[in-house]
Amino acid sequence: MANIKSALKRIAITERNRLENRSYKSAVKTLTKNYLSAVDAYRANPSSADAKQQVDATMAAAYSKIDKAVKRGVLHPNTGARKKSRLARVLKAQEATEAAS
Repeated sequence: MANIKSALKRIAITERNRLENRSYKSAVKTLTKNYLSAVDAYRANPSSADAKQQVDATMAAAYSKIDKAVKRGVLHPNTGARKKSRLARVLKAQEATEAAS
């Protein structure tokens, strides 16, 4: 354990930042799961305008949280881009199968 006053302060700051970063990461994961469940509901009933609207709303929320995490330095910019790309790819695949059938 540190004895120097500045080192003790740094430990406290690091812990505070760790908890804040963890909350951002957790929120990104939660919003991603919400989005994926909305896409599954849309896949079950693709003609429903309400389901499509839900997908769009959850996608916007997930994108927003990912962008905020990148801006805050919680996520690397490439990681944020990869996560957003994977979210978009799920919906695009759904719409492609819908158009094909």
